[in-house]
Amino acid sequence: MNLAERIRDALMYAVVELDEDVLGRIAWARTQEEQLGGGSTGSTASRAVLDAILKNLEIAKEKRLPMCQDTGLFLVFVDVGKESTLPLGKIEEAIHHGCLAAVEASYYRRSVVEEPVFARKNTKNNMPPAIYYNVVEGSDVTIQILLKGFGSENCSSVRMLNPTGGAEAVIKAVGEIVTLAGGKPCPPIFIGVGLGGTMDRAAYLSKRALLRDVRVAHSDGQYRQLEEDILAHVQTLGIGSGGMGGVITALSVAIEAEPTHIAGMPLAVSINCWADRKAKVVYKEGEDA
Repeated sequence: MNLAERIRDALMYAVVELDEDVLGRIAWARTQEEQLGGGSTGSTASRAVLDAILKNLEIAKEKRLPMCQDTGLFLVFVDVGKESTLPLGKIEEAIHHGCLAAVEASYYRRSVVEEPVFARKNTKNNMPPAIYYNVVEGSDVTIQILLKGFGSENCSSVRMLNPTGGAEAVIKAVGEIVTLAGGKPCPPIFIGVGLGGTMDRAAYLSKRALLRDVRVAHSDGQYRQLEEDILAHVQTLGIGSGGMGGVITALSVAIEAEPTHIAGMPLAVSINCWADRKAKVVYKEGEDA
């Protein structure tokens, strides 16, 4: 099986089934609503929403139908090993062919327009994908794809914080962004936070944060604590599943950070709905491309 076929198969899976880490967090939210929310109106309604999500996932898996009508935009992150001999042109060709084949073989909704402002003519095949390339150590090529729905994407945001604001400013800003989003991004949500770099790099980092297995916390102790503190704060906002007012609004917070200028603290928040759909393909040197 060549690289394009592997990408196709991964995307055909991602649109109908969630990975175990994501499923585990949805089940966790259901348990938390029962244990912490009890018989409150908000938690009762949130449990009904979570039950509907879990039933929907069962049907999607059984019928091989998309779990959400918005099958998203293909957001692709390619980590290319410095020692890889696979040409970039070959990688990009495989991505385009794999994405297109998945759309044609599965029930992907056609959701991409050629340009954003004027005619907004539908491409009718969800092409092209948005692709980021990153150079890493080794010889592997790792391709990770988010099926980024726009109900949640429209609630994402970038802010340029005061450089002296520290963790408190970050927690406050994320809380404000999630509050403004309310029930629009189909909570419970996954939150990717990008910190540092420039405005555009922070946005990129916030998307990369969404790729991380939600069972894995940040490797740095300070950022791991900040992830926990943001998540705890978001849970106090009272939005709940479907915006119904339960005790669980977010399923996970993941942070990615990098160096920045002394005069700024760029912050970006990328929100993903409960349908945190991800595909991953790793090409190793010598395999069929």
